[in-house]
This record gives sequence, structure tokens and C-alpha cells, in this order.
Amino acid sequence: MVNRKIKFFALISVVSLAVFYSLHRQPKTIEVDIVRVEKGPVKATVSNTRVGTVKACRRAYLAPATGGQVAKLYVKEGESVKQQQLLLEVWNDDLKAQVKLQEAQIRAHQASAEQVCQLGRGAEREAKRMTELQKFNNIVSEEQVDSKQTGARAQRAGCRAALEAIAVSQAQLNAADSAVKRTFIYAPFDGTVAEINVELGEFVTPSPPGILTLPAIDLLDISCLYVSAPIDEVDAPKIRTGMQACVSLDAFANKRCSGTVSRIAPYVLEKEKQARTVEVEVKLTDSEDLQGLLPGYSADIEILLDHKPQALNLPAEAVLENNKVLLVNADNVLEERRFTPGLGNWDRVEVLAGLNEGDRVVLSVGKEGVQAGAHVRASHD
Repeated sequence: MVNRKIKFFALISVVSLAVFYSLHRQPKTIEVDIVRVEKGPVKATVSNTRVGTVKACRRAYLAPATGGQVAKLYVKEGESVKQQQLLLEVWNDDLKAQVKLQEAQIRAHQASAEQVCQLGRGAEREAKRMTELQKFNNIVSEEQVDSKQTGARAQRAGCRAALEAIAVSQAQLNAADSAVKRTFIYAPFDGTVAEINVELGEFVTPSPPGILTLPAIDLLDISCLYVSAPIDEVDAPKIRTGMQACVSLDAFANKRCSGTVSRIAPYVLEKEKQARTVEVEVKLTDSEDLQGLLPGYSADIEILLDHKPQALNLPAEAVLENNKVLLVNADNVLEERRFTPGLGNWDRVEVLAGLNEGDRVVLSVGKEGVQAGAHVRASHD
């Protein structure tokens, strides 16, 4: 009886040990996200390394060419203006008085010139008659003829001098008028007044050479906008003007893809503690894409280098170093597989060779334990 009990407990112990050993020998299964290699559109793009900025195609920081007190402000902030519209006037009564003085002098010189020239023409006629009388009738002496001719020449010279005096006065008038115009600020183009930094009665001066001061009026043309953004020097040689580009803005949810590369800077920016970059400008052309945009918004650009409408591809986040992926085989065991990439960007990578359509690859490559030889279970396939 005792032997039977001993044998029974021994059998139970052996079975328990076998079950325990079997359970602990079974490999651990890791739950991972899996995607399939599939065909679809794939693009090669480059993006900016630091945030870009929306800018107006035309922007003018306006100040009068001469200093003085602000006498009149003809516009307000936010107001739309037309080209050559008067925006601001500095006190210029003294200069306007000079203009009126020069106009009066011109009128006086014109009257004087008319008198002198009339006398000159009369002297010429008289000299001509005296010459004919002396020539045909010998009534007058050569001395008298010579005196008349000399007087006529003197009168002609006086007429020319009077006309030149008018020209001098006209030049002085132009100079005085230019001095008055230097006290005006006109709009150089159709635009919107973004900012006014002066008030009536304040003294305003133009910026000294090499010293930047606040402009009296900041004028923007917001009908034309572009994004300026830095591109890494490694990517810059691939970019050409006219390439299609999308613009993303923090202030708006949707991308705006009517952009084209309008300018590539002809030099590399070299700033301390920053990667060397090339400034690239992308101009938006679609009216809907321009709606709501304001100069100064932060923006990112994504320039399309090449694209294929149907190509074998997989998500870029599934790709490991040296163009490898973790492939899920038929036994749900991970295998490391190298593939040949083609076009690609931050989102998708084209597969040229090494993988087949429908192959399953691990998406959650950073998860603990996810490596070649691991047993996995798909959370999503």
C-alpha cells in the first residue's frame, strides 16, 4: 500500500515537472504592428531643416527723404493704397514758398525776355533797312550802318541772355519742386499699410547709412506671397526652379500644394552652431491657397523631386539601418532582410528588390524584444 502511494506521488511529480519544463521551453510571443509591402504612389521629396517664413513678394519700408515734422498722414494701418498714392507729408511751407518765388521769377524773366527780344527784332529790321539804303542809294554812311548792325547784335545777345535767365529760373523751380517732393511719401506699388510708426507733429528723419531704424510706413503687397525656408546643403543640388512644392503651416490643418520653387539662393548660409543651408523660396499661385495667409506665418516646405504613381513600397518607419527590415515569415518568426530602396521620403520608401508584394514587415521596430528570431503576433495586419 505504501509502495503504491510512493509510486503515485512520484508519477505526479514527474508529470508536473514535464508540464513545467514544457511551459518554460515555449518561446515568448511579442505583439507587434505589422504592415504589408504593397503597390501605390511613392514620392522623393526634400524638406527644410529649420522653420521657414511666409513673406510678401514686395515690401517697402518707407521714410521721407528729408527730415522734419509730420504735417499730414493720409492713410491708416490696414488701409489698401494704390501706386503713387500720397501717404505722408512732412512740414514744407518754406519749400513751397520757394516754389512760388521761382514761379514768380520765371514770369518776370519771361516778361523781360519778351521786351528785350522785341527790341532786338526791331533793331535787326532797322539794321537791315540801313544796310539796303547804304547799298543802293549811298544815303547813309558805313559808320551808321555799322552802328545799327552792332546794336542789333547786342539786342540779339540780350534776348538770348533773357531766355537763358528763364531757363535758369526753370531749373531753380525744378530744384525747389524736388525739395518739396522729398517731404512726401508715395506708395511705390499697390499694397496694404501694415504699420505706421509716426504720429502727427512728431519729428521724422531718414535712416542714417548703415543704421536700421523703424520706417515711418511699412507697406506690403499681400496679393503675392512666398515661403522662404533653409534647405540642407546636401539636398540643395537636387532642387531646380519650377519644381512642385507643398507648404505646411502651423496655423492651418491642410497642406497647400500649388507652390513652385521660384528661387534658389546662389550661396550657402554659413552661421555658427548651425548646419549650412541654402535658402529656397516657394511661391504659391492658387488663389485658394493664398486665402488666410499673412506675412510672418511660420511654414515648412516639401519639394517634390520625383514620383511614381504605382511602385512597390513600405512605410519609412519600418526601415532599419542599412536598408533592412524585420520580415515576418510563415511561422511568425522575425527574419532580418535587406532590400534595395528607390524613391523615398519621410513617409514611404520604394522597394526595387529584396521584398515581394504582400510580404509582412514589422512596423513597431523600436519595441523591446523585437529582433530577428523573435516570435510575434500581429496586432494589426
